[in-house]
Amino acid sequence: MHQSPNHLVPGHLPDADHGLISVRRDIGGRELILETGVVGKQANATVIAHYGGSTVLASVVRANPRDGIDFFPLTVDYREKTSAGGKFPGGFKKREGPPSEKEILTMRMIDRPIRPLFPDGFLDEVMIQVFVMSHDGENDTDVLAGTAASAALALSDIPFEGPVATVRVARIHTDDGPQFVANPTVSQLDYSDMDVVVAGHKDGLNMIEVGAAEVPEEGVLGALEFGFATIKDVLGLIEEFQRKAGKPKVAGELHLPSPEITEKVRQLAEKDLTAARRINGKKARNEAVDALRKSILDTHFAVNDKGVYADFAATSKARSQAKEAFKRLEEKITRRLIVQDQVRADGRKALQIRPITGKVGIFQRTHGSALFQRGETQSLCSVTLGTGKDEQIIDGLVPEYSKKFTLHYNFPPFSTGEVKRISAPGRREIGHGALAERSLLAIIPSPEDFPYTIRVVSDITESNGSSSMASVCGGCLALMDAGVPIRGTCAGISVGRFADDNDQNEIFVTDIIGEEDFFGDMDFKVAGTREGITGIQLDLKTRGLSLEQIKRIFEQAKTGRLEIIGIMEQIIAAPRDTISPLAPRLITLHIDPEKIGKLIGPGGKTIRGLQDRYGVTIDVDDDGTVQLAGLNADSINGARSEIEALCEEIKVGTVYTGKVVSMKDFGAFIELAPGTDGMCHISELAEGYVKSVADVVKLGDIVKVKVINVDDQGRIKLSRKAVLAEEAKAKAAAAPTA
Repeated sequence: MHQSPNHLVPGHLPDADHGLISVRRDIGGRELILETGVVGKQANATVIAHYGGSTVLASVVRANPRDGIDFFPLTVDYREKTSAGGKFPGGFKKREGPPSEKEILTMRMIDRPIRPLFPDGFLDEVMIQVFVMSHDGENDTDVLAGTAASAALALSDIPFEGPVATVRVARIHTDDGPQFVANPTVSQLDYSDMDVVVAGHKDGLNMIEVGAAEVPEEGVLGALEFGFATIKDVLGLIEEFQRKAGKPKVAGELHLPSPEITEKVRQLAEKDLTAARRINGKKARNEAVDALRKSILDTHFAVNDKGVYADFAATSKARSQAKEAFKRLEEKITRRLIVQDQVRADGRKALQIRPITGKVGIFQRTHGSALFQRGETQSLCSVTLGTGKDEQIIDGLVPEYSKKFTLHYNFPPFSTGEVKRISAPGRREIGHGALAERSLLAIIPSPEDFPYTIRVVSDITESNGSSSMASVCGGCLALMDAGVPIRGTCAGISVGRFADDNDQNEIFVTDIIGEEDFFGDMDFKVAGTREGITGIQLDLKTRGLSLEQIKRIFEQAKTGRLEIIGIMEQIIAAPRDTISPLAPRLITLHIDPEKIGKLIGPGGKTIRGLQDRYGVTIDVDDDGTVQLAGLNADSINGARSEIEALCEEIKVGTVYTGKVVSMKDFGAFIELAPGTDGMCHISELAEGYVKSVADVVKLGDIVKVKVINVDDQGRIKLSRKAVLAEEAKAKAAAAPTA
């Protein structure tokens, strides 16, 4: 019986009578469903992708290129609507605002594998939008969004040379040994020592993101191999989808320099440009190239603005094509010098790392600081240690969680000697910061061992390549300077690839500079310790990499990483023994969760009183974990004694600082904590004979007492005399001998 659109089965679109076309396949133990034909029919292509209880809507739209444009204007937007998880947006407006960091990182994850797969010279405007329509809290939608966007491009008439697929891989340790899992749930990731996101097509992998807990290269390579096998399954599904619903591809006009202009520029510039590219210094090299470009354009491709419009338009077009031809010639010469002549832009050998210098403790008032310089790239890092109140709460479609470690990356215009508009951190800064943060996260101690909230800020003050990896190195040095007991020294290195015109001969170079990133095929960043990899990011301009190529890159990156670690440990060999005196002091204790209310008190009166009295901050978790933060040990210990007296069983032998609340002929009652008193007998107030209690203490006095007995009825007996005796003994022991 036919169902009307108003009576749909949850999780499905109307059936084929309404134009629905769908395909489905089991991927990682759950069904991946791709649908089109019902929603968003005015877009060039629209795909709805279901996986588990999560659903995304991906659309693709194409427009003619803007006049005068000389780059491919691809726009990728990804948004997580809180309604997808049955939530209201936070704040007062109750409407989604600017994209979160998670959304921005997902946009980059979608963009990077598809951008290289458009024809050379294709400048049509392409916009991809992905909305999260349903989120089950377990099957995250970032990798699903990448696959859905690729499927929409495959169905469209845009000349996309894909498709690509994106998958996540985890490695979970079981009784039967480590097991790779495709598209793990949020819960499964908690038990994995790797979070690997990989994208690829039939010819290889072209995007990799890795966060790992010091996993050896062989383990990461195994995850990539497993991920590539899963990618092939997803590609098969997209190709079936394309056969059912795809449109014929329409390339349109490709904006490439004419053969005549290309040859003319080659004859005019090749010799001098080759010489200019051999200049070692970045500034001098760029000035020479810029001067040659300007001379050739002004002399041979000047714009005729004196005649008719047709002459102006023709000469403008020729100048634009000549400018593009010059750029392509510069790329070709750079690649030839590296592949054939083994000459890099700054004169280094293929495996040679730029000179490295560094220093720690460069700022007086920070908790930790470092300067790291590698060649013409410089990172100025600082570390701040805070309490639980400083944790960042992440509230999205996955269950809410807090971050105790954050790294922020800043890239001011002066770092490259440029004048640009100053604005909020962009997608590049968010992405580079996330990579450096992920790379250092594996060496951060557990909250049980080091309960501080940690923030690292990396300001790039000079840049010529691999500033994110400089942030890893500088951040690690600053953490050691701050006294954070990291698990091992962590460094990052970038590897580039160059090949000849036929892509037959290739060379991998270590520690690429900015121009090698611009003219080369890839930027393969690998961070880690001596024990293994902690972070990876691959940006690729060529079609793809094989697993054999990746294995070779891993070996080369490890050699460079170990060399850098050796240099870093000459700057500071290990974390400092103590944290900065400017950082707050933290201790953690545990109370019975049933006594949390007693600690907080009516309306928070008790906990506020403790904080005001001792000048500390107190954070209480639902499991009874109490964290105390203060600027000195005396204030923390005083607050700790009161909390223990208030919330725990009074233990014989413990010393408390209490207040005299009542005086009798036979002794004084001391308040150890609100609601908990003990009695100090007159004979225990001081050494020797005490005639009257008032001779020793008065109401309101703050005194130190030691618990000497707790009877069966819970009555507490105290001694001031015992504390005085212990203090006198300690003083005598500390006094210098004659």
